[in-house]
Amino acid sequence: MTMSVNQTLVTEFLLQGFSEHPEYQLSLFICFLSLYSVALVGNVLIILAITCNPGLYTPMYFFLLNLATMDIICTSSIMPKTLKGLVSDRSPISYGGCMAQLYFLTWAASSELLLLTVMAYDRYAAICHPLHYGNMMNKEFCSMLAAGVWALCACNTAIHTGLMTRLNFCGPNVITHFFCEVPPLLLLSCSSTYVNSVMIVLADAFYGILNFLMTIVSYGFIISSILKMRTSEGKKKAFSTCSSHLIVVCMYYTAVFYAYISPVSSYNPEKSKLAGVLYTMLSPTLNPLIYTLRNKEVKAALRKLFPFLKN
Repeated sequence: MTMSVNQTLVTEFLLQGFSEHPEYQLSLFICFLSLYSVALVGNVLIILAITCNPGLYTPMYFFLLNLATMDIICTSSIMPKTLKGLVSDRSPISYGGCMAQLYFLTWAASSELLLLTVMAYDRYAAICHPLHYGNMMNKEFCSMLAAGVWALCACNTAIHTGLMTRLNFCGPNVITHFFCEVPPLLLLSCSSTYVNSVMIVLADAFYGILNFLMTIVSYGFIISSILKMRTSEGKKKAFSTCSSHLIVVCMYYTAVFYAYISPVSSYNPEKSKLAGVLYTMLSPTLNPLIYTLRNKEVKAALRKLFPFLKN
């Protein structure tokens, strides 16, 4: 096969998936299909409940709608291919398909991290500055924040994907994961990955560390304000408005720190696959359940939308 210097020698990758454990593939297929179905149905219901109920046209639910959309993009960018790979002997993915999967997955995952920080700020404004909340989180400002999250992460992801397309892949072409991800792809490159590695460190510092610290600071102020409240009823009501978000933040950052805040050279396939399951399947599945089961307004909106749920 002869190609010019600027072209990649590899036109197709093979996703390893879970082929090293063939005895579990049927069980994994059933488990992943169930998680994917629940994630899709749950997040679509969240979107419908919010868009069809004017009573939920508030900043908190506006950001929740964006979160549900991100979850659908995140899980849908990898699950169809993963499920197909679990029932096939091989799981090939074209070079272009791999880059597209990398882009949409990274876009949705990074957007979710940034949105969780925005949602923490929204809860800070609501609890710490209730009298000024309407002015601080007006419709225009919320729309600007959401658009900023989507746009910033789209640009960041375009840079990473663009840098990836500049690399040469000479073989082997087996990606030690069940989807296309930056670390295992860099390990397959036969050209210098220095710039890619630098950009990964910068992205980790911004998305993983800076955003996490901003979220922690927001909740520091929130907890301080709750403790200063005089009535136990006020404390309970204030905490209930942010407890669901806090659970999601802890769950998502646990997966991120577990696998991705580390050098590419120390990449561990098994650890990365587990973290991948956590943030691409388990998190999108649990998010709508956490927000609906702990939120009376969302449950009421769903019952109004689907009367049979009243039973």
